[in-house]
Amino acid sequence: MNQQGIWERLLLRFYRNSEPILRSLTGLRVLASLISLFLVVYYYGFPHSPAGSATLIFLTQSMFGFFVFSYLIRAFFSMHAWQYIKDTLFEAIVIGLLLLDVVGLLAGYPFIQNFLKAIELENLIPAYTFFVQMYLMVIVLTESTRLGSEILTIRLKPATTLLFSFALLILAGTLLLMMPEMGAGGKPATFMQALFTSVSASCITGLSTVDIGTHFSARGHIVILMLIQIGGLGILTFATFFALFLKKGIGINHQAMIRDFMSEDTLFDAKSMLGRIIFFTFFIEAATALGLFILWDARAPFFHDPVEKAFQSVFHSISAFCNAGFSLMPQGLYQNWLRDRLSIHMLLAGTIFLGSLGFPALKDIFELNNIRQRIQTPWKPWKLSTRIAFFSSVALVIFGTLVFFLTERNGVLDGLSLAERWIHAIFQSVSPRTAGFNTVDMGTLSAPAVILLIFLMFIGGSSGSTAGGIKTSTFMVILLAISATIRGKNSLELGGRSISFELLNKAYTIFVFSASFILISVFFLSWFEPTVPVLDLVFEEVSAFCTVGLTRGITPNLGIPAQMVLIISMFVGRVGTLTLAFSLASRTASTAYRYPRSHVLVG
Repeated sequence: MNQQGIWERLLLRFYRNSEPILRSLTGLRVLASLISLFLVVYYYGFPHSPAGSATLIFLTQSMFGFFVFSYLIRAFFSMHAWQYIKDTLFEAIVIGLLLLDVVGLLAGYPFIQNFLKAIELENLIPAYTFFVQMYLMVIVLTESTRLGSEILTIRLKPATTLLFSFALLILAGTLLLMMPEMGAGGKPATFMQALFTSVSASCITGLSTVDIGTHFSARGHIVILMLIQIGGLGILTFATFFALFLKKGIGINHQAMIRDFMSEDTLFDAKSMLGRIIFFTFFIEAATALGLFILWDARAPFFHDPVEKAFQSVFHSISAFCNAGFSLMPQGLYQNWLRDRLSIHMLLAGTIFLGSLGFPALKDIFELNNIRQRIQTPWKPWKLSTRIAFFSSVALVIFGTLVFFLTERNGVLDGLSLAERWIHAIFQSVSPRTAGFNTVDMGTLSAPAVILLIFLMFIGGSSGSTAGGIKTSTFMVILLAISATIRGKNSLELGGRSISFELLNKAYTIFVFSASFILISVFFLSWFEPTVPVLDLVFEEVSAFCTVGLTRGITPNLGIPAQMVLIISMFVGRVGTLTLAFSLASRTASTAYRYPRSHVLVG
């Protein structure tokens, strides 16, 4: 038999065994992903000697070499290898470039490092190492997405999956923040400090038992920023985006989770929303970061450090749009040099407002196709949900501004110019509805102003947003029902549309569940902290449950039992009381029957 025949028989045998080979390769990729994740986390989370760092980099590059081999095997076994490479062109280009370094590493001559040294760009070697590590993390993320598509076949309710996804994010954040290199000066955070910060960041709240700006290192700040971004958009949104990016598609069960998370009417709408979510998020965050970078003045302690200045801009823009309220500055926006920066206050207020408006509303208002259609047909209104989200938000901002101005004109606003008073009042009307930034001293507010902020925090932002609270739509439906009851109407109507009683029951359930949870939590807080004024405890609890983050300054001084109450409140408030109730509820056997009606006295 000639050489060509032997080669053909060998290829045929390989193709016949392609299925078990690819199955084994998938398992090895999962194992390699876990090892890569451990290497990167250990590299950045713990101190190392130069020799230890070199060893870790070598092992990381070796893992990358395995993924290169895996990519080539998958291309080899595909029906059309060149088409496979074209479909994964970006991955192919990056792998081709870094393959040179892997081959050089095995040959004892790392091409890229030596090339950078030859052209006197040794400073880029750490950046190159970081690039390899982050690319490995992208591979790990894509592998997790593929594994997640298998997990989604398990018969779990969408609400349960959403609940566990946030719990997993919190656990990962806690473990990361406890590592030595995440703390300032190499001092690791305690378990409770890491847990509270991880829950607060993942649930985009903003409460903290420590000053995150000084207690955590730059690496810790990056971890917190990642928790805010992932927690703000939702793990499911990120997972689905990568699933679509990998052209794997998503199933009905997964789409149902996104539909519930985004409050969309249909599965098709939920699926089409994903790309727009990513676009709106990064576009608004990038625009805000650029605006902050320009607006910081020379009084800022980081003004003359471009890297720190850029990071501060990105951190506060993401924190504002995701309505997290975290700040790297000790007093937040109440810093002495920042109190009179009204342009920064208004920029952040606008970003907070957009973040609390909701992605469905942003799509309806700002998407180019919708703008074009409204120009052609100006009589066509926004969707009813968009009108509720926008006009109720504007009404709450106006109401909050006026009341805050009147109650604090001789208080925290005393001594300011008229323009400063109004802008501070506007900001403190926008921020309490979910964001948690403050430009005034919250500890010196009068009791009427505190009650106003509690009211705004309880309502929160709009459905399908990064905001917390019971949501503006819930509040509007309840007001509509009260109005209909007073007028003796048997139907709920708004904007030329009928509101179903199923939706009304859902709104009442959210309201009662939320109010009851807050009441029970305040009971335990007053039990654990009997010396703290009850109004402060109510403020702190509502801020935690509604994922706002404003504080009267008592959170760092609370004991561990009280902190656990706030932790549970942040988690329940983020995943949603109704989502939590649905995830824990048992299935109803049947509802295809009705009992005879009876009259019950009410009121």
